[in-house]
Amino acid sequence: MKHLAEYRDADTARRLAAEIGRIVTRPWAIMEVCGGQTHSIIRNGIDQLLPPEVELIHGPGCPVCVTPLETIDRALAIARRPGTILCSFGDMLRVPGSREDLFAVKAAGGDVRVVYSPLDAVKLARSQPDREVVFLAIGFETTAPANAMAAKLAAQEGLTNFSLLVSHVLVPPAIQAIMRSPGNRVNAFLAAGHVCSVMGTWQYPPVAAEFRVPIVVTGFEPLDLLEGIRRTVAQLEASRHEVENAYPRVVDERGNEAAQRVIAEVFTPVDRAWRGIGVIPESGWRLADAYAAYDAERKFDLGGITAEESPLCKSGEVLKGTLKPNQCPAFGRECTPRTPLGATMVSSEGACAAYYNAGRR
Repeated sequence: MKHLAEYRDADTARRLAAEIGRIVTRPWAIMEVCGGQTHSIIRNGIDQLLPPEVELIHGPGCPVCVTPLETIDRALAIARRPGTILCSFGDMLRVPGSREDLFAVKAAGGDVRVVYSPLDAVKLARSQPDREVVFLAIGFETTAPANAMAAKLAAQEGLTNFSLLVSHVLVPPAIQAIMRSPGNRVNAFLAAGHVCSVMGTWQYPPVAAEFRVPIVVTGFEPLDLLEGIRRTVAQLEASRHEVENAYPRVVDERGNEAAQRVIAEVFTPVDRAWRGIGVIPESGWRLADAYAAYDAERKFDLGGITAEESPLCKSGEVLKGTLKPNQCPAFGRECTPRTPLGATMVSSEGACAAYYNAGRR
């Protein structure tokens, strides 16, 4: 038997969808930036509940998906080194590099370990002083504070056998790159609530003003997303382009200032390559010079490793919102969760995996 709250949620969802239908008068394309939002939208059929004038476009909001191929190849090179332990979150192990993934290296004898926090990797380095321990530090602003604290703690303890392979990416420059890209048709953005819980909303008003697009911060539950879409459509219909917070129980304007301070101490902005998209200026972080001793890329001299994507994989177009996953010729054929060509199919937050698992083939 359904709980009463489930019926109330369904009634609220129908009410919000009906309200969106009442206020919309022309086609609008809205991009959700977060991969977690994409999965919630597809899993709950939110895009199918909306009026046909409202199209949801899936953006580059999956951190695993946008980690460049050369970063994966660099992680593979580290994992193959004798006397080295590569630590990572579990969702990175099946992401394909140029020729293999971390599972294959582990099966061949490489010491690859799944951890639940970068601080676990620091603890491992402390307990294994005769081995190099490297943590694969990827993600948007959400994961940066913990990674920064790992470097800071290692420095405080004087650990010389710990380092981070960093590939952090930032949301505001990605929005700017999408708006400047040829063929862009995005009219508005749903911003990711977990990123804004760390960074606040203060970075977004200049972006909204420059490109005249509404940016509405929302969460991940179906009702959160529908309310965010309702507010976005209301702005579009009124020709407004403001930053609006539809997730106030988690997000405020200033964000987590303590987390921002440790990020500013440990990291410095850098031009960053995004998988399938290319280099976006100042769209990422690397370790600051004061923490260069903990930068695995410098420590192991990995800068010469480059890679090329599979010509069959259209994940870059999916990440930029110019192609739906099931419009890719390889989708569900050469590319499946068991045989992924790109990270958008292998990641738990990837748009291609969301479509495949929902049976939208």
